[in-house]
Amino acid sequence: MASIPKPGRPVRGSRSGAPIMALFDLLGRRWSMGVLWTLCDRGPCTFRALQDRCESISPTVLNARLKELREAGLVERAELGYQATPRGRELYELLVPLGTWSKSWAREQTGRAGSE
Repeated sequence: MASIPKPGRPVRGSRSGAPIMALFDLLGRRWSMGVLWTLCDRGPCTFRALQDRCESISPTVLNARLKELREAGLVERAELGYQATPRGRELYELLVPLGTWSKSWAREQTGRAGSE
């Protein structure tokens, strides 16, 4: 299994392990952002409910992502199952505007593809 990205250690795209690159490495892993987004957007839930909410995620991948996100301090086990930590919610709130921006960008890209 790949190691958990940590600031200050080499990560994908950065030998120096710049904090932003460590974060991008973690969030760039298959389903990492989807798991965090789902927990923040739809609230705490059990492993099975989270798997259902994420639709096509396998139990193995979900288990790995939860482990990584827990180790990174973004997700925690709670009475109702899994939930985003305050730090995870803070990150989500920073990502929401990026999601909005990406939709605008996607519309521009789609329009461009038809005009070329």
